[in-house]
Amino acid sequence: MNKSFLDYFLKIRVPVILFVALASLTLTYYVSRAERDGVGYAPEQPIPYSHKLHAGTMGIDCQYCHTGASVSRHAMVPPVNTCMNCHTVARKNKPNIIRLTQYYNEGKLMPWKRVHKVPDYAYFNHSVHVNKGIDCQTCHGDIQNMEVVQQTNSWTMNNCIDCHRTAPVKLANIKGIKKGPENCFACHR
Repeated sequence: MNKSFLDYFLKIRVPVILFVALASLTLTYYVSRAERDGVGYAPEQPIPYSHKLHAGTMGIDCQYCHTGASVSRHAMVPPVNTCMNCHTVARKNKPNIIRLTQYYNEGKLMPWKRVHKVPDYAYFNHSVHVNKGIDCQTCHGDIQNMEVVQQTNSWTMNNCIDCHRTAPVKLANIKGIKKGPENCFACHR
């Protein structure tokens, strides 16, 4: 390798590569941080959905739509066919239900925008929390009274650790609740 190419590579290419990598990481951090730390984050959804109506007024259990919550680490955003269990009959002439039906008939996934997201580098298991008797509202807020879902808690390590440490006090209404794990490997796997 000749010296001029090596000089060019070290003086021009390496700094550019490092700058692009650093800029990408910084941008990714701040964009994902808005989701984790963004109390009040409430993205506009492709079809308006009222948890206040469905979970509140109608009293539909969270796990009817979020089927994975008690059996998986993910609660899962419901597929369109779950909505159609009711909306093949209920309010099917409303404009938004007509749009929902189009997604269903075309076999398309609904492009819901995620509201609650734990960072990819952290492990979280919904089923462990749900099966201990911890209500969805503990983390997701007064969801049954939200016309538009928004993030009510910060998804930071401090928030999770605080809950793990104070669970017996904060969740005293749940029989047998103990402190959650505080070791690094409980969440960072």
